[in-house]
Amino acid sequence: MEQSKSVLILGGSGQAGAGAAAVLRRWHPALPLTIAGRDIDRAQRVADELGAATAVTIDLRRGDLGLPADHGHSAVVAALWDDRLNGLRYAQHLGVPYLSISSGLVDLAPELVAGAQQAGAAPILEASHFCAGVAVLAALHWAREFDRIDTIRIGAVLDELDIGGPAGIADLERWATVTSAGLVRRDGVFTWISGPDAQTEVTSSDGTVLPGRSIPILDIPSLALGTGAPNVRFDLAVGESAGRRRGEPASVELRIDLEGADPAGAPLSTSRYLVHPAGQRPLTALGIALGVERLLGLRGEAVSPGLHTPESVLDPAYAVERMAEIGAAFVGAPGDS
Repeated sequence: MEQSKSVLILGGSGQAGAGAAAVLRRWHPALPLTIAGRDIDRAQRVADELGAATAVTIDLRRGDLGLPADHGHSAVVAALWDDRLNGLRYAQHLGVPYLSISSGLVDLAPELVAGAQQAGAAPILEASHFCAGVAVLAALHWAREFDRIDTIRIGAVLDELDIGGPAGIADLERWATVTSAGLVRRDGVFTWISGPDAQTEVTSSDGTVLPGRSIPILDIPSLALGTGAPNVRFDLAVGESAGRRRGEPASVELRIDLEGADPAGAPLSTSRYLVHPAGQRPLTALGIALGVERLLGLRGEAVSPGLHTPESVLDPAYAVERMAEIGAAFVGAPGDS
């Protein structure tokens, strides 16, 4: 489907927004893009590098975002925390899709209520998952080998030098202020855990063990409800990555462990790593781009109005193909059956 109006990327000059814009430009060279930020010079540099893109300044304190009334857009992407929900309201007013990546599980409720109150206005893609949903999609792709999933455990290693720009750091600080508890699904029950229960160890692909902890993240309900697994946990360790230990740039890796039964009823388990040598930015950018492509009907039909999550609108196999295209590697963990 050809788009005559531009995709408005709030925070488009930041790491996630600029990365997603670059991916969309490679996939869809004629897709108009609007790079929105507070610093017009920085936004203009990103737009100039992309081509077929414009740069604007925005004011998230205003319902109209400070944009002229005659501006029209095909979608709105919040590649930053839309703290007043003015980006969402703007998209609803225009009747165009909205994608969000920074409303963590602990501060998601206002966005969900705003979406539910105007459920027929436009599709809303809640992609505030780890790396905008790519971990969930990879896990679901490998889950297709199973007839039944009993346990899913993801352990992510995020390099301390790869937290992100100012917006990413602010997100982590906000989430840490709201709660230090983790969320798991245990025996079918979503359970908040703290103290020793929340603490754990995460094993890197090179065998290094890092201290980590359970975190409350949308990946948990997405995987639990998407597979029916009664036991789901997502742990995060922040420290030196395997890439830096080799003297290379900071990498990111996710160990995805699945346990259950195969179609014949026999026990089955897999343990694999999703690794990107350039860190979390390429995967997050990919997650956003996959969502925009699907919302606009640039691949498949356009998404209907209502609330959506990445796994409800994206094909995991297609997402894994795209991950490989951008340099992600899939590595079997020791003992993987």
